[in-house]
Amino acid sequence: MAHALDAHDGKCKGVHGHSYHLSVTLIGSPITEEGSPKLGMLIDFTDLKKIVKEEVITVFDHALVLYEHDPLAETWNHNATRLIRTPYRPTCENMIVEFAARIQRRIESPLKLHSMRLRETATSYAEWFAGDNN
Repeated sequence: MAHALDAHDGKCKGVHGHSYHLSVTLIGSPITEEGSPKLGMLIDFTDLKKIVKEEVITVFDHALVLYEHDPLAETWNHNATRLIRTPYRPTCENMIVEFAARIQRRIESPLKLHSMRLRETATSYAEWFAGDNN
């Protein structure tokens, strides 16, 4: 995914891309129903991966994400790149909040989304914790 931070005072002002890495942590109790193929699991990782793929990866992968008020959002050649306009500056910190909301609405009770980490580079990341967002 690529993004630009329109009013940033550093090199992130221009369009640039990252190979983001998203980690998702759920909390709950493992399934205890004898005979269940999911016995001992909170959720089948395949099911969690499907949620993340549908809510985040399919939407944002290989897209350019720009703040809706960024002048580039009006002039960018939309035919060359899939453009996503956001009501926020697409910082790692803001994007993880959106990603958390997208994933959280798909997690069924009694499971809960506990935390997420969106890694922009090997040394730069944002974390989101459910307890901080009540």
